[in-house]
Amino acid sequence: MEKIKTVLYGVGAVGSLIAKHLLQKEGIEIVGAIDVAKEKVGKDLGEVLGLDEHLRVLVSNNIEEVLSKTKPNTVVHTTSSYLKDVFPQLTKIVECGANVVSTCEELSYPYYSDPQLAEKLDLLAKKHQATILGTGINPGFLMDTLVITLTAVCQKIEKIKVVRVMNAATRRVPFQKKIGAGLSVEEFHKAIKKKAITGHVGLEQSISMIAAALAWKLERIEAGPVEPVIAEKTVKCEAVEVKAGYVAGLKQVAWGYRKGKEAITLEFQAYIGAEEEYDTISIKGTPNVNQKITPCVHGDIGTVAIVVNAIPKVIDAPPGLVTMKDLPVPSATTENMRNYLH
Repeated sequence: MEKIKTVLYGVGAVGSLIAKHLLQKEGIEIVGAIDVAKEKVGKDLGEVLGLDEHLRVLVSNNIEEVLSKTKPNTVVHTTSSYLKDVFPQLTKIVECGANVVSTCEELSYPYYSDPQLAEKLDLLAKKHQATILGTGINPGFLMDTLVITLTAVCQKIEKIKVVRVMNAATRRVPFQKKIGAGLSVEEFHKAIKKKAITGHVGLEQSISMIAAALAWKLERIEAGPVEPVIAEKTVKCEAVEVKAGYVAGLKQVAWGYRKGKEAITLEFQAYIGAEEEYDTISIKGTPNVNQKITPCVHGDIGTVAIVVNAIPKVIDAPPGLVTMKDLPVPSATTENMRNYLH
């Protein structure tokens, strides 16, 4: 059996981590790389990844040329959080007949983000015999797929609450900047208005996916404002210092309402100096289910794993636009990647 041929679409922070993990896997090879950054285009992928070896794969900004020459089984797509931004990119990929595993947060459940675009992608993918999946650690697993799985032991469900708390000191510097760490409260609110800080993208999509899996018809989904988490004392990490009274990070809550009550609540907190990191899922029902992972699953490591582990399942899936709830139970691909194809 031939190796699974994969093209990277986006060689930024997350795309680079995925690439390095793929290089450690058997049965899969990176045959192409696409990026728009001028400083990367034309360079060997090994150089862009900071490796001591050349991989004989040049980074290109020509999507059609790369896909037509390499004819990949799958494209790992890591460019944007928003469906409208990635829609033209995804159409070019599936028109070449390649499957897609994307980290686009809104693609995790695009029927909430934009039902019309989702339908177009589904029809186009089916036409070209390709499968599209949006996934990641969150959205994609911790606050939706894992929740759905835990509901399997319940005879009745009344209410679900999920909380994720992260100490951003353990994350990449760009992520720390993204959550406003080190800013004054005034600067934080200005950044929110300018959309330099967007909060957590994907809470509404996760709620929609959970509701769809349970066949719950929600009256509405509401995302609360992005709020700053204020440092009570000065906290330092490698690249950012947060003074007492300044912003250490952010928190955001979203709710799904059913029968006039909060049925699904998702709470996300990410800030420097969090004393405890955890992921909790609380299901009120028959029986009650209370699950806690501590410390919380590391976001970058988990996202890389989910994306790579999803590749064989996406290749095996029927053509069309799918979500994590539509695929078989997620699992690690610890051996040769080809062993997981059916």
